[in-house]
Amino acid sequence: MRKPWRILAISLFALCLMLGGVVGDRVLALTDDARQVLRVYTELVTVAHDRYGSEVSFRDIVFSSIDGMLRTLDPHTSFLSPTAYANMRDRQKSTFFGLGILVGMRNGQLTVITPIEGTPASRMGIQAGDIIITIEDEPTESMNIDEAVRRLKGPKGTQVRIQIVRPGLDDPLEMSITRDEIPQNTVRYVYMIDDTTGYLAISDFNRGTGREVADAVEKLKSQGMQRLLLDLRFNGGGLLDQAIEVADQFLPAGAEIVVTRGRTRDSFQEFAATDRHPELGMPMVVLVNNGTASAAEILAGAIQDHDVGLIVGTPTWGKGLVQTVYTLSYGAGIALTTAKYFTPSGRLIQRDFTSWFDYHTQGNGNGALSPAEGKRPRSDVFLTDLGREVYGGGGITPDIESELPEIPGFVQYLLSRNSFFDFAVAESAGHPVEDREWQPDDRVLARFSEWLAERDLATGDEIERALGEPDVRASIARYLRAEFFNSAFGIEARYQAIAAGDRQIQRALEAFGEASELLARRRGLDERSKEAPAA
Repeated sequence: MRKPWRILAISLFALCLMLGGVVGDRVLALTDDARQVLRVYTELVTVAHDRYGSEVSFRDIVFSSIDGMLRTLDPHTSFLSPTAYANMRDRQKSTFFGLGILVGMRNGQLTVITPIEGTPASRMGIQAGDIIITIEDEPTESMNIDEAVRRLKGPKGTQVRIQIVRPGLDDPLEMSITRDEIPQNTVRYVYMIDDTTGYLAISDFNRGTGREVADAVEKLKSQGMQRLLLDLRFNGGGLLDQAIEVADQFLPAGAEIVVTRGRTRDSFQEFAATDRHPELGMPMVVLVNNGTASAAEILAGAIQDHDVGLIVGTPTWGKGLVQTVYTLSYGAGIALTTAKYFTPSGRLIQRDFTSWFDYHTQGNGNGALSPAEGKRPRSDVFLTDLGREVYGGGGITPDIESELPEIPGFVQYLLSRNSFFDFAVAESAGHPVEDREWQPDDRVLARFSEWLAERDLATGDEIERALGEPDVRASIARYLRAEFFNSAFGIEARYQAIAAGDRQIQRALEAFGEASELLARRRGLDERSKEAPAA
């Protein structure tokens, strides 16, 4: 095994030195200086492996040294081990083969959060709160979540045997479930908030996102949508081509979506909207926060720069770098930063990453400040199609800033103990919710208080004091309603119950008046452009 890992070390190190010098079938020649450095590196690998005081593999030495090398470039160039590379490719697919359940660790146990409707798990009667205690006779107590999910997945048509413990049943249930194709949806939630407002949340961008968004918009239109709330909060990005495909559905034909610029000729690219999709033709508000990054920022920036929607929330992450993934030997890969992207107004929104600690913790803020605050140079100010000021140099700055309030401390404590989920699962066995208008009343809150006290999660005085505070009481009731709805109606109903008290969503709904005015001005601009004589 020595020789292959030494070869991998040399090839990977050469790739990092060349900074993307492998383009198609063309390989840049190594300089004498590069060859000399590579000799030092291979000698170091050999000495570390042969002489270190403890046993160490070539694989560990090579992989860790690669990570160290890439830290000298930027925060987003990263080495992908064979496992990480395979996982990345799986995440980018629109489907996988498995059972169709969302699982998580609850109190150290592999627990079903919800079955996905229409999947093998749903057809077999698996319920929220079921605890999977074995997979193919292997206890799950020693598995982490990634290992458990890997064991549950498998080729289509194959079976997996599991044992589950269900509240209210004395003995475990044994099931053999046949794996099937499971959609890996990125449009997680799509529903009508009220008679005229459609809501669409995109979690990330994979191979099917463009099609999912188109289907979701048509569904909402058929239900009477006259205005759209697009939620990009905590969307960390994904495939560039899918962000472009989604933007194409919201922008006028010919409108620029994004421009990329790098060192090599093929890194200079421009992408514009086509006429393949019907015009949305309605006011739009887009929700963002500091978890909105990369491809999601491309989408938000294009919408803002072309004045087709208002941005509400908090400044986005600020990632303006484009990665190209190259396949390496032994199933590994490298996501190499090959270009920067610029929004239609010319903005580069990449945050400063001089300090990696500040960059990843946002310890220095994300720089999304307006010139009026006196902390941003005028060179970072750009203009939208209608002449509104927008800012570069640190994420997408919302048109309307809106913070989410802190969750009350007592509620955070209960969430960390899975109290709402566990209580809802236990109660639903004997008192299932059947009406979507249901709200937890005083009797439910009283039973919840007794349940907390019985499990020593809180004292009677703590519970009474918490329920005496209106904000805390309302928050507890909202999370209880959400978890009861999860057990009765599924994960989307749970989300809707939580979203009903989301203050950023409420602020976005209030912004539709301004979004309507913006759309009217945008239409006026388009009309004037059509009337202008051609030169």
